[in-house]
Amino acid sequence: MLECPRCFYLQIVKNIKRPSSVFPSLPSGMDKILKEHFDRFMKKNELPPEIKEECAGYGLFNEKSLLDLWRNNRKGIEFTDPKSGILLHGAIDNLLVKDGKLVGLDYKTRGYPLKEDTHKHYQAQMDLYNFLLRKNGYKTEEFTYLLFYFPKEVKETGEVIFDTELKKIKTSALNGEKIFNKAISLIQGKEPKESCEWCEGK
Repeated sequence: MLECPRCFYLQIVKNIKRPSSVFPSLPSGMDKILKEHFDRFMKKNELPPEIKEECAGYGLFNEKSLLDLWRNNRKGIEFTDPKSGILLHGAIDNLLVKDGKLVGLDYKTRGYPLKEDTHKHYQAQMDLYNFLLRKNGYKTEEFTYLLFYFPKEVKETGEVIFDTELKKIKTSALNGEKIFNKAISLIQGKEPKESCEWCEGK
């Protein structure tokens, strides 16, 4: 929707989707083992070493059954707009908790170190997560953490060593709400005329 409102309209309203590209299997595999890695520390009531220093004082969200539901790509954490009946849902990776407030923790896998503005590409996603959590009755901080993993070296034994970088970014539940409301307006409105290379001629 943020890239092209017409592509969004065609997909949601008319079920005409952009051509899909092959999704690399490495990020999916990394996502699975990272969640298992963090869950092992959650059961011990500890933080993994890659976030232990910067996130001192926080604990990992330990309601495992609820976390599993929120991680499910087909379910996730949900909110239905009462006026339109339109459903928004998103699958989170993890959460930190302190003094009754939740903080998003999202894993990102990259092939190379971060650029200065890399984290900005995930701003809307993180704002929407904050919005969803609040709509489900949870208190949240106005920031979230992005934990990036990228390859560093290959050992003589063949083991691939990944480096990490933790980014703390501000989030806005209000901005998340604005994005959702824009989506609702597009779905309920007329098909946008302006097109992009994907939807031109559709």
